[in-house]
Amino acid sequence: MSAPRRAWRAFVLTWQAILRDKAALLLFFISGIIYSFFYPLPYSTETVRRVPVAVVDQDQSALSRQLIRYAGAHPGLVVAGVSTRPEDAQALIWQGKAAGALFIPADFSRKVLAGMQPEVEVSGHGSYPLLNKVVLNGLAEVTGTVSAGIELKRLGAATPSGMQAEASRQPLTVEALPLFNVREGYASYVVPGVMVLVMQQTFLLGIGLLFGSWASDKSFPYGQDAAAYCGALTAFALVVVLNALYFFGFVFWWQDYPRGGNLAGTAVLTLLFAYSVAALGMLIGMFFRTRERSMQLLVATSLPIMFLSGLTWPASAIPLPLRALGALLPSTAAIQGFVATNQMGASLHEVRTELAMLLGLALVFAVVGLVKWGRMPARR
Repeated sequence: MSAPRRAWRAFVLTWQAILRDKAALLLFFISGIIYSFFYPLPYSTETVRRVPVAVVDQDQSALSRQLIRYAGAHPGLVVAGVSTRPEDAQALIWQGKAAGALFIPADFSRKVLAGMQPEVEVSGHGSYPLLNKVVLNGLAEVTGTVSAGIELKRLGAATPSGMQAEASRQPLTVEALPLFNVREGYASYVVPGVMVLVMQQTFLLGIGLLFGSWASDKSFPYGQDAAAYCGALTAFALVVVLNALYFFGFVFWWQDYPRGGNLAGTAVLTLLFAYSVAALGMLIGMFFRTRERSMQLLVATSLPIMFLSGLTWPASAIPLPLRALGALLPSTAAIQGFVATNQMGASLHEVRTELAMLLGLALVFAVVGLVKWGRMPARR
């Protein structure tokens, strides 16, 4: 039998094995579909809103009540309670009924009328970073708005018109335009990277499951030649490509995440990522002797791999040995590359490091895997 025919036979055998094995079919296709809908669901609102805050108003003046009204009107905040005692605000925070507090001192309005600069205290619950950010930023915006109104009134008394007063108050205007995370939400930031990790981990599990089944049943279906290896490798890589098309082509559109920045670059990265993951999965799978071993060894690795990728934890803050370890995983280069090309529109030249890493990993895993492949007991 010629080499192309042996490669095609291995390609067909691989797809037959995938379609006949319910667990493999679940990992390769069904799990990605389920994950694509249920993982982004908690982040579907993208931003945190209506976070409860407690207010301690020891001034009890018209100006302090205006500050409280502004806090209640802020889209990210809701006033959970107003009191003159700091202990009441602390109790609301401990009970989980408030995520922060605004403290208005007794001399707040007096200092304002005297032309002095009063101080208000803003505090947040540090145990919940997202809520803490909304509380601190929201209360800072509220106090800034009230402060600007006071300053405009003072300037208006000394200038002929309100427009001149506003120009004196803010001679330069700033317009913030988020470029790549247009909603400035958590889902748009983390989900595109996590999906790449999901693809890698589910495929490693699925390939390991198939190889473990063949080893335990002593029924390895392939020949030991390079053509059969290339055919099986291409079949597994095609599974990765199909899932990438689903995630990047449908899920990101359905969830309305930033997408389509550089389609050509994303396609090249997809091809290299598919072959590197397939080669790694086959290399690892050839060491498994039971069907369940892939689950036992690979499930617990997802979270460490996520941190090593540099997406949720800055790469500059990762120790050099761990960075070197992360470079051995296709997901590290793929996450950075896909986010750059698909979300930010980076060119192939700008992601040349990630492309070189994926190409190198694919070649190394394929060469080492081919050596191990030649020692596998073929079915007679």
